[in-house]
Amino acid sequence: MDSGYLIECASLLLRWMHVIFAIAWIGSSFYFIWLDNSLKPPVDPELIAKGVGGELWAVHGGGFYNPQKYLLAPKKLPDELHWFKWESYSTWLSGFFLMSTLYYSQAGVYMIDANSAIRTPGAAVLVGIATLVIGWVAYDILCRLLFTRSQLLFGVIYYAFVVLVGFVLCHLLSGRAAFLHVGAMIATTMSANVFFWIIPGQKKMVAAMRAGQTPDPIHGKRGKQRSVHNNYLSLPVIFCMLSNHYGFTYSGELPWLTLAIILLAAALTRHFFNLRHKGIYKWQYPLAGLALLAVVLVWHAPKALPAAQASAEPAKPAATTLADIRPIIDSRCIECHSEKPTKMPTAPNGLKFDTDAVVRANAPKIYQQVVQLKAMPLGNLTGITDAERAQIGRWFEGGAK
Repeated sequence: MDSGYLIECASLLLRWMHVIFAIAWIGSSFYFIWLDNSLKPPVDPELIAKGVGGELWAVHGGGFYNPQKYLLAPKKLPDELHWFKWESYSTWLSGFFLMSTLYYSQAGVYMIDANSAIRTPGAAVLVGIATLVIGWVAYDILCRLLFTRSQLLFGVIYYAFVVLVGFVLCHLLSGRAAFLHVGAMIATTMSANVFFWIIPGQKKMVAAMRAGQTPDPIHGKRGKQRSVHNNYLSLPVIFCMLSNHYGFTYSGELPWLTLAIILLAAALTRHFFNLRHKGIYKWQYPLAGLALLAVVLVWHAPKALPAAQASAEPAKPAATTLADIRPIIDSRCIECHSEKPTKMPTAPNGLKFDTDAVVRANAPKIYQQVVQLKAMPLGNLTGITDAERAQIGRWFEGGAK
């Protein structure tokens, strides 16, 4: 069976699993943060005597629920406890295998471009994996040092660290790979929080109770710290994972600054919802997030030719036809977008420019990605020139005939 087809199948299955696992993990994270912020002190003396510190009533799916949270732990543990860990582990494992299938096995295509300082696939892969490790180590050290300090201080320092990583990666790797690896670094940190701190701390508390001892509250405090961090990091991770579909975010000027602005907007938006769960409405946070996103969108909008410059241009030559740009398509695009691509396992997005009819049908996409955003060819692997981009632009603006 064709190896390119096998890679495409693996990509489909891994991406599907990754999204499903991520929904389960982030969904449970959002739910428990909401639950924690929505609990009210109990008024029932019996609940207070049992050590319940907060409760709420909810209705869903035709049933009534009464979640309760103990100040430390119940006096007697039930025989069965539900642990929330495999959602995290499955998300990270499927994500790493997906990254390996798409990026590490094809690093020359996806991780290197004309502007990246690293020129060999092996070095690019090493930088990518090192980013995951260094990101976790730096975060963990920061958490230990600032455990008793302001969480705002922690957030500012960690945000500056993530921006620095993004700055470095945007110079070492292609913008597409840089954005994804910033997201993968944060996701690795989130999953490592569960694996190294949250679950082990909970197990120590359970073990102490089963031994008839009083659990050390420090484990709960550390777990809560890391859990809250994971909640704030979820929206930035989701953006990074989606960014590869939107070339203007990572292929424009100063991509690291674009990433920094969007991640800040995501964190501010998450903060608004966390406060809202407590009944606190601080609309300045989502409004600030929207303003930051608007700055990015306006900044990267395709630039129209100034009227003065347009009027000073010489008369336009004869209309450009498909026959004029067909050689450009054949030399710059067909290696990926064809029935039998040579630089990709299969044609991205199923676009195959072997026939003129398909090229004409996709003229708006070609114009946007090649001329306006200059996001294609990916990493300019095929060396398209500005003159060739301009010729494609004249063809489209002349009616794509």
